[in-house]
Amino acid sequence: MLAVAPGIFSRLFGGSVRQSTDDEIVPGQKVSRRSTGFSEFIRSISREEGLKVLDLGSTSPASITFMTGLGHRFHQEDVLRTASDKTLIIPNGEGGTTFDVERFLHENLAFSRAEFDAVMFWDLAEFLPEPLVKPLIERIQVAMKPGGIMLAFFHTKDAGPDAPFYRYNIASKDTLELQPARAYKLQRIFNSRHVENLFREYSSIKFFLGRDNIREVLVIR
Repeated sequence: MLAVAPGIFSRLFGGSVRQSTDDEIVPGQKVSRRSTGFSEFIRSISREEGLKVLDLGSTSPASITFMTGLGHRFHQEDVLRTASDKTLIIPNGEGGTTFDVERFLHENLAFSRAEFDAVMFWDLAEFLPEPLVKPLIERIQVAMKPGGIMLAFFHTKDAGPDAPFYRYNIASKDTLELQPARAYKLQRIFNSRHVENLFREYSSIKFFLGRDNIREVLVIR
């Protein structure tokens, strides 16, 4: 886990910080995207300084700079990279395989209860191994403070199965820069009812429909 306070870099939980490498970036033009959901997210966390923000996407120096510039403490967990460990694929006892959720959660995301004020989940739910999605959402719920806010993105069915995976970089309070990254495969697409079920233990959920086949979601713990 990468943890960054304003002006301070530190390592928590005894883990190492793995910096991005060139082979994780794939050729392609960066896309600038205005985001209503992200703008609302930033407005919510700009009311006070010193909040604890968790980013579960790919490491982004631009996002670190932006969040610490707001006076917040920034923590990074590249969940999709960690979940891509092939040793986490185990036999399911029925001749097939499954994802070792118990081991993954034991070795990662060692958060305290009510630790975070805000979480950037991005579109990870659609790229993660399916058995991990619900347990991860439950783990994050426990780690969020009551009233904490989460931002998540979901593709609509029109996005198609070949929707690219992007690294999300914060460009401004209402704009994201999408950078083509490792070719993770889209595993599933959630409709609105599926999204509501995924966050049914949270106190509220709000949808914003973008013009690029992305459904933006703000969830309150």
